[in-house]
Parts: sequence; structure tokens; C-alpha cells
Amino acid sequence: MTTTSFARNQWYVAAYGSEIGRELFTRTVCGESILFWRTEAGEVTAMADRCVHRRFPLSEKPSRLDGDTVVCGYHGFTYGADGVCVRVPGQKRVPRTARLASYPVKEQDSFVWVWIGDKDKADETLIPRAPWLDSPDYTTIRGMEPLAARYGLLVDNLLDLSHETYLHGGYIGTPEVAETPITTEVDDKAGVVHVSRHMADAECPPFYARSTGINGRITRWQDSEYHAPCLYLLHSRIAPVGTPDPAADGSDPGAFHVEVVYAITPETETSTHDFWAVARDFALDDQAVTDFLHENNRTVVLQDVVALNKLERVVASESAGTQELSINIDTGGLAARRILERLVEAGATGSAAAVR
Repeated sequence: MTTTSFARNQWYVAAYGSEIGRELFTRTVCGESILFWRTEAGEVTAMADRCVHRRFPLSEKPSRLDGDTVVCGYHGFTYGADGVCVRVPGQKRVPRTARLASYPVKEQDSFVWVWIGDKDKADETLIPRAPWLDSPDYTTIRGMEPLAARYGLLVDNLLDLSHETYLHGGYIGTPEVAETPITTEVDDKAGVVHVSRHMADAECPPFYARSTGINGRITRWQDSEYHAPCLYLLHSRIAPVGTPDPAADGSDPGAFHVEVVYAITPETETSTHDFWAVARDFALDDQAVTDFLHENNRTVVLQDVVALNKLERVVASESAGTQELSINIDTGGLAARRILERLVEAGATGSAAAVR
């Protein structure tokens, strides 16, 4: 097996559930080209996107679905939902080795998760949750952008939100984001990094001023969780200055709450699927707010994409041992790097369970 920077024996987001239907759909995850489709009963199935015969991509026409089988458009090899070949051209006997690699999948919180690694290690209880994405108590916008950069650069980006002040000014960035110190907590056993920044008196950026209707300064909380290797959550609390803090029971009627979710899925060594979603608990039926947040958040995501694509070219051109300076704001990102390195090593040695 070729050594890569991917953490194997892990769950990754392959798609939104809405992307997969009764059409053959392909996406590359950790360097593996995977074919997805729904059975007639509506279940998602995943298998290698290459016919065992002459390697024709099954996602390419004229390959097609026939009931709950996939028919290769090159020579007609036909596969069941489990990847086992059930029919070959010109003979009744199907070779015993005619089967595609299949992948465990789980549809949860609007995402389709796929297990990359040893199938017997696929434990669905390890999949982190993002329940806001399909909750009736929230309205969600979402998208996915291709990133021509290694996935670790996006992890760094999301765990250091001080860049909002500079890269996203006029959208979500204000001076207070970069000026406010962070607190960082690391759960090495669970593979989770928490980074928090609580701003007691901050400018309200346009992203929140126009969506919430707040005029004036705000209390702004940013509480991030990174669940290695794939899921990032940002719990945002926005309230006019002077609003009471949340009560002991968690109730917080005076504030607006936004749950930002990123699924950071490696495509190849130098490209990433950047899934993003924003769920809000206010103005649930206001289409104007939904359209505004979708347009603005996608603009912010694309600003990151442009910056990280440039950074990838710089990093790729550097010689080994080039110095990189880190400061206090990097503690979360550095912790995530250490966890990812450990997961990669564990996956390569077959002992991933020891670090989760």
C-alpha cells in the first residue's frame, strides 16, 4: 500500500444525501474513486468506480442502472448493490473474483459518510454529529466547493478564525476577532480540538447585522470543535451588548444562534472537497435572509478557496525544512496537526482504534 497523508480507518463525508439518487454518481475520497447510487428501496450503496474487467468507470455513460444492478457500458459486466458481479458477457459462469470493493456508508445529518479502510473496523458510533442540518428548528444553507489544496490547510484555516478580520472584512470579519485572545482545549483520546473566542463588545459584521436586524454593537461568541479528521463545527452566538448570558439550563432567548459546519474531505494529496453549511435558529421562513446568507457565506468560502489554492502552490514549492512561525493563535491548529499525524500513522499500522 502506498503511504499517503490520509488517515485511514476513518469516516469521511462523501456527499450530501440530496446529491445521490437513481443516477450513477462518483466522488473521489482519499484517492479512491467511489461509485454511489440509491437502491430502489432508497438505500445508498458505495463501491469502486471501476469495472473489474477493463477498468471502465462505471459512472460514465453508457453505464446504467438496471433495477438494483449496475451494467458496465463497455462490456456489460453487471454488479449487484454489494459489488458482486452477477453477469458477464458470453458465458454463464461468473468468475469468483469478479467483485468490486464495497464501502460501508451511513446517511446521517444530511451527509453521506463513507468508511475508508478496513471494513470490519467501521463503527458507526464514531461518526460525529451535526444534528442542526436536518432539524426543523433550524433553517440551513449549504454547498460544496472544490479546493485545489491539501486538506490540512483548510483545517488550519478554520481553527484560526483571526483571519476573518483580514480576509473576510466587509462580510464576517471585524477588528475584534483578531484582537481577542483564544482558549484552547484538546481531547487527545477523542481526537477533538476546542477553540473558543468570546467577544464581549464587538462591531456587528454585515453578515449578522443584515440577517438578524441588530443595530449596534454585539456580544459575539465563537466556539469551535474539530473532530479529526473530517468534521468542523462552529457554534456562533450573537446578541446585542447587555443581553444576559445563557441560563444554567442552556436557554438563551435573547441571542441569535448560528451553527456553521464544514466537512473537510481529502480528494487527493493536493485537493479537497470543501463541504459547508450554515444553520440558523431565527427568521426560519424568511427567504430573503436565506438568500442573503447563502450568497454571503459562499463568497466567504470562495475567499478562503482562493487564498488556500495560492498557499498550496507556495507550500508545494518550498524545500524541506523551510521555517514556519507559529504563535498563540495557532495552538488549535497545531493540536489538530498532531492528532492527524497520529491518525495517519495508526491507519497505516492497522491500529486506528487505539487513538479513538
